[in-house]
Parts: sequence; structure tokens; C-alpha cells
Amino acid sequence: MHRLEPAREHVIGLYRIVIGFLFTCHGLKTIFGLFGAKSTTAVTAWPAGWAALIQLVCGTLICLGLASRAAAVLGSGSMAFAYFTVHLPLGLFPIQNGGEAATLFCWGLLLIAFVGPGRFALGNLPVLQRSSEPARARVTAG
Repeated sequence: MHRLEPAREHVIGLYRIVIGFLFTCHGLKTIFGLFGAKSTTAVTAWPAGWAALIQLVCGTLICLGLASRAAAVLGSGSMAFAYFTVHLPLGLFPIQNGGEAATLFCWGLLLIAFVGPGRFALGNLPVLQRSSEPARARVTAG
């Protein structure tokens, strides 16, 4: 066992919170013009408005740890779409085409989808976890 192993779930949880927060901020910036940006996109505009809405909703869910894996898959896919449709035509490498953020979000969110939410996730609360025991009891009783 590696010395860092006991902190694994805590670090994954903190990573999820930071990535989710940054993804949310990206959506807020685009939709509402916060953080010094000008809002140039309507939420209904395709594809930028929809991407910003995905960033806002999925980023919030990921940050809170609610449906983290599903939100991370959707967010990762939207960033892959953004990279291939917006950035790639401008150059091959992310450093050339301005796609560093899209690339980092895509791979960072994909990691969350695979490793899970870690600690500090609201989805880990016993009240919010699904229990299949009552369903099995009904099936076997009937």
C-alpha cells in the first residue's frame, strides 16, 4: 500500500469540487457575463448557449456530488464536441487553437465519470442513496 492511498477518496472529492466549481463558473461567465466577461450568448443559441447551460447545470451537480458520473459524462462530451467543432479547425494542437480549457475539462470530467465522486459528495448521504432491499423483499415475498 502506498503512503498516499488513505487520502485517495478525499483528494478525489476535492478534485471533483474544484472541477465542478470551475465548470460552473465557465457557464456563469457565458450566460450572465459574470467574472469580468460580457454575456454574448443567449441560452437558447446553438451551440454556445446550450453548452453554457450544460456547464452551469452539470458543473453544479458535479460540485455538489449529485449524479456526478452522469453529469461528468455529459459535460465531457460537450467539451469534446466544442473542441472538435470550434477549436480543431483553427489548428491541430490545443496550444495553437485556444482549446486548452475544452481539452482539460473534457479529460478531467471523464476522469470523474470513471473514478466516481470521492468524499464530500451529497450523493453519498444515506438518505440520497438508493436502497434495493425493499424491492428485493417484495419480489421474494410475492
